[in-house]
Amino acid sequence: MSGKYRVVITDFVSDGTLEQGILGDLARVDTVCAQSEAALKGRIEAADALLVYHYINVGADTIDRLDRCRVIVRCGVGYDNVDHARARKRGIPVCNVPDYGTEDVADATMAHMLALVRGVALLNSRLRDGRGTWSYTQAAPLQRLRGSTLGIVGLGRIGTAVALRAGAMGMDVVFYDPYRPDGADKALGVRRAESLPELLRQSFVISLHCPLTPETRHLIDVETLAQLPHGAYLINTARGGVVDTAVIPAAVASGQLAGAGIDVLPNEPPTAEDPLIAAWRDPAHPAHDRVIITPHTAFYSEQGLEDMRTKGAQGVRRALLGEPLRNVVN
Repeated sequence: MSGKYRVVITDFVSDGTLEQGILGDLARVDTVCAQSEAALKGRIEAADALLVYHYINVGADTIDRLDRCRVIVRCGVGYDNVDHARARKRGIPVCNVPDYGTEDVADATMAHMLALVRGVALLNSRLRDGRGTWSYTQAAPLQRLRGSTLGIVGLGRIGTAVALRAGAMGMDVVFYDPYRPDGADKALGVRRAESLPELLRQSFVISLHCPLTPETRHLIDVETLAQLPHGAYLINTARGGVVDTAVIPAAVASGQLAGAGIDVLPNEPPTAEDPLIAAWRDPAHPAHDRVIITPHTAFYSEQGLEDMRTKGAQGVRRALLGEPLRNVVN
């Protein structure tokens, strides 16, 4: 049965040895390393399965060219870069890998929060550049985390992991998630906000852990930022489009935001003209010291990356063997 099927890894992974080890008796694994959807043309049409990461989109035109595809596995949590509705019409199930990096993203979220709220990022930036005095006063006033309120948007696996970490640190955790059943707050020892404005009004730190959907696109914009207490912090390790990032520089300059930790952007990599990137790189702009930007790395640890690739390949294996699929999103 070796080589009966063909599996294509569309992007991100350049060496499919791990996947080949899982699928070796069933399929040949090819890697495309595409940087754009256009680069897939002529290379995926005969695939029996696709393993898709986050560098590219897989839209309707690409899906319509798949003649024999049995499954598309999005190796990650978010799946907005795959036209899953079109795939459903074509009879192609789309699966994700929702549990590979829960601990890693939660840890990265806490790292952003601590670096911002404790002044680590700001002081490191200013002292490295020789600006200001060698003193804590450059970051004053800093507030104690214990007893402060963390607002979480989206209490799924990662949001829950963040809530547990923050609770262990003595923070008051409140969440907004209209799709979370009643009782989640009681089980976790957190509070539920009935609306986003209710959450925003009381959050010293707000952390986003929701998928990108038409409902959540630009959920955080100039109007919602204005509902936060003056001097709050924003952290986004979810999806870039959940935040209108163009409004962050002005919010930081005005002091409405004391800082922001951004791991995901609407366009990756961003252009130099991106308003947030331009402000972050400008030593004269407050965002230079008060914004942390990382290149979509919250998911990453060596263990998490292996989990993601292994679980993605196992999902393909189930499809090729005709076994029940897990985590079908369409």
